[in-house]
Amino acid sequence: MKEALFYEKLKDNTVRCKLCFHECTLKEGQTGFCLVRRNVKGTLVAETYGELVAAHMDPIEKKPLYHFHPGETILSVAANGCNLACPFCQNAEIARHRTRSSQATPEELVKMALEHASKGIAYTYTEPLVWYEYLLDASKAAHEAGLYNVIVTNGTIDEEPLQALLSHLDAANIDLKGDEQFYRKVVKGDEESTLRTIRMLHEAGVHVEVTNLLIPEVNDSPDQIDEVVSFIEGLDPTIPLHISRFFPHGSYNVPPTPVKTMLRAYEQTHARLPYVYLGNLILVEGQNTLCPGCGALLVKRMGYGVEIGKTEGNRCAACGREVDIVL
Repeated sequence: MKEALFYEKLKDNTVRCKLCFHECTLKEGQTGFCLVRRNVKGTLVAETYGELVAAHMDPIEKKPLYHFHPGETILSVAANGCNLACPFCQNAEIARHRTRSSQATPEELVKMALEHASKGIAYTYTEPLVWYEYLLDASKAAHEAGLYNVIVTNGTIDEEPLQALLSHLDAANIDLKGDEQFYRKVVKGDEESTLRTIRMLHEAGVHVEVTNLLIPEVNDSPDQIDEVVSFIEGLDPTIPLHISRFFPHGSYNVPPTPVKTMLRAYEQTHARLPYVYLGNLILVEGQNTLCPGCGALLVKRMGYGVEIGKTEGNRCAACGREVDIVL
């Protein structure tokens, strides 16, 4: 437990959290929407500081990150908590509930990464941005040890705390879930927060990839997909887009995304973006990375198996084009 950053004290021992758009106003003893930031006698505390509910060595492609150190494995960790309420969350048992945890200081986490020969640390599975104080301290310690930092996030954070974190991040995959109506009605979120986070990360030089989960008849129309593509295209068309197939989970009883919908979305997006991938299914389409200039095979994938092809540094060995891959 540690005193939280980014909050204000109000009268009668009430506090207002300033980490994300929810701006939870909490009386003494109350916990925020994220389930982890609590008012203790007029002080907002980050209850999950130093707590780990998961720690695994994962392929970095599982994040998913396809253009950042492909083929490497990375120490992946999480704490309880999330500031969205996705009814289809596959990690709801740890994201929307408090569960048993172990303890690790930032220095101990770095030691764990080094002992497992990981070149970085991924903060993932739940929502790392509500783990803010620990994420900030651990990412600083990781950089001091020569490790890189990855976040897998819904992007729901206010501008000021994100600005303080940017220099300590190296890569991010952000879920861009749908339009504003989808955010408000389905996941209790704020689309603009996510869009701003993507912009700020990219403009700060953090490697960015975006995931869009397609849910049948909810956010899979051509117009909704076009909105996602237009945003990425306007920011930087070389940002990789992962179109992920939905499977029913939790209370959201919608059938899996049809394969034909995934293929239609792939054709629609790949016509405008050079790097588009299909997730949660394995087809010929949407797995490998090809050079946008000459079509040479740069990275071959089969599941989480990765084979680096015709690259020389961050350029295509066949035509010399810069190919936007961090090796």
